[in-house]
Amino acid sequence: MPEAKVLCVAGARPNFMKIAPVMAALRAVGGIAVRLVHTGQHYDVAMNRRFFEQLEIPLPDVDLEVGSHSHAVQTAEIMRRFEPVLDREDPAAVLVVGDVNSTIACALVAAKKDVPVAHVEAGLRSYDRSMPEEINRVLTDQLSTWHFITERGARDNLLREGIDGRGIHFVGNVMIDTLLRHRPRAVPAARTLDGWPAPWAEQGYGVVTLHRPSNVDDPEVLGDLVETLRRIQARLPLVFPVHPRTRRRLEAAGLDGVLAGAGVLLLEPLGYLEMLGLMEGARVVLTDSGGMQEETTALGVPCLTLRESTERPVTVEQGTNTVVGTEPARILEAVEEVLAGGGKAGRIPELWDGRAAERIAAVLAADLAA
Repeated sequence: MPEAKVLCVAGARPNFMKIAPVMAALRAVGGIAVRLVHTGQHYDVAMNRRFFEQLEIPLPDVDLEVGSHSHAVQTAEIMRRFEPVLDREDPAAVLVVGDVNSTIACALVAAKKDVPVAHVEAGLRSYDRSMPEEINRVLTDQLSTWHFITERGARDNLLREGIDGRGIHFVGNVMIDTLLRHRPRAVPAARTLDGWPAPWAEQGYGVVTLHRPSNVDDPEVLGDLVETLRRIQARLPLVFPVHPRTRRRLEAAGLDGVLAGAGVLLLEPLGYLEMLGLMEGARVVLTDSGGMQEETTALGVPCLTLRESTERPVTVEQGTNTVVGTEPARILEAVEEVLAGGGKAGRIPELWDGRAAERIAAVLAADLAA
């Protein structure tokens, strides 16, 4: 029988960590021809190359080279460029991951052309419609045939929204597949922090990441967070790999100098292996990233989520994550609790065992062969 072709879509850096194990598992299962479409939603050439090399992902078969735009323009441009690719490739299925603009854009094009869609990380909900990612998650699930979920609660979310339960598959977390596979190769924090004069070797350090519009686009909110980080730095050295968008906001508000002057180590975005090593050695991670909530839970590192909600409740209920919002007093209190008691110990959630991609591949192989 001819191989069934699956187009796998990635666009932003978090997608790479999710798509890598899925593509490897699809190739290993047999009977499936895998093609990678990179939308170019994240367009830093050097960073993309580093992620592809570190995660051992083959170069994309198709690069749409969309680049950065507003949400509407970027989504529309991805759709416009993806449609002729879909026509030319004529796949049996399109597989999308996560919740970025590339996810909803390619799912929508596929669904309108009657090509079945597989959504990896389906059913996650923050119930905060002010987050663009929440809109992408909900709509992608409505368009999908296969819903691969990372935690059992996601099934309930999907059923409430009228999704047919026969297409919901609890498979585990592909982000953790990647983490477990590459953890032995993580770059030690000592190498990344070599030459930093702060006394991190004695005191330990915390890791900070910020990129959500709700945190970085409002100068008042961003200013409060910067002041909070400045105060934390007096108790614990902080390392802050700065997202390009966040750096622009800091510079525009004149806040980058405040952090640097306080001794916070501001770094360019790191490769996956460097970031993994940095998180693994941290005493605490302060972030608004969904993926890092999962990674810190897998690593057993306390995580303080600088948002009012999370679409990954299992990281709070079972893992090391605490949602603290953006109020400075609450953040400072939570940091003190971690420093005094070590933070939440947590446990590894069900099926976060490094085999999620294998389960996805088995379901797709069986269904596409039917």
